[in-house]
Order: sequence, then C-alpha cells, then structure tokens
Amino acid sequence: MTMKKLHFHDFLAKFPPLSMPVTLGEDTHHTFGTENEPLSDAMISQFIHSLEEVAADDEFTEYVPCFSIDNTDQFIALVWWKAELLNYEYVLATFNEKGELIGRAVIAGTTIKDGIVTRSVAIINDEWEITIGEGSSPDGDQIFDPTTSRTRNLEILINGQIVEG
Repeated sequence: MTMKKLHFHDFLAKFPPLSMPVTLGEDTHHTFGTENEPLSDAMISQFIHSLEEVAADDEFTEYVPCFSIDNTDQFIALVWWKAELLNYEYVLATFNEKGELIGRAVIAGTTIKDGIVTRSVAIINDEWEITIGEGSSPDGDQIFDPTTSRTRNLEILINGQIVEG
C-alpha cells in the first residue's frame, strides 16, 4: 500500500497564523494542543522527520502544531512542540513557498539529563527577534541555580534565515 504524498499546504493548514509577540513557556503547548488539530502520522513522517533526519519516533514521542508567524511575505515560519521522553522542545522552522526548509532552531523547552532539569522560554516579538531565557536546576527541580541562567538571542531575517542576534 502506497502512502499518499501530502502537499505542503496541507501541513501548513494545521498551523493557524498568530500575530506576534508571543511567549512560549513550559505549559504553552497545552493551549495549542486543545485549539489545533493534531498532525497525522503521514504529515509527521513527510514534513518533520525529513528535517530532523529521524526515520521514526518511539511510542512516547508526540508533536503538537502551535502556529505560523503571521505577516511574513518572503517565507513561512512554523512553530511546533515536540515531546520525547525527558525532552520537550519548541521548534521554529522556516520554509520557502515550495515547502523547502530555510532554517530550523529549537527555541524553548525542557530537558532532563543526569538529574539536571534545564528549562528555556522564548519570546518572539513583532520584528521576529527571539529572546530565549534558560537555566537549570541541579537537584531535579527543587532549587533553581541562578548561576546557570543565560539569555540568547535569535532573529529571523527577511529571507527566512534564523541567525544568532
């Protein structure tokens, strides 16, 4: 049985346009998960796995379409949430009109490694500048260590490239 090839616009339709600014935090995906239709396995396979060079996910991996950034003329910018075991991330990906990838970056999320919980939040402003604040908790989540706190900046250029700001 051959799987029907989907069109990029089918995938794009799962991401409602959202005006900036927007803040992506630890629980923001719950809102998107209740308001947006889920991605089909075929869409995940065709449009996301090809970007991540992943053949298949395990049974614990989940994707939630979040939004497309409104008012972009020369590119398309999508954000989705990916949940894996001990790793949760918001992914920003930019595409041209043909659906070809221009850039991809993890802009927020939570990871747990060796008992250390690292969290990051992102704010995307109306000029497509992304401020990412992150920090860690060495005891599994009870005490935040301010010495691990840092801020990073990304920016989406007019051509859709994602660069350090």
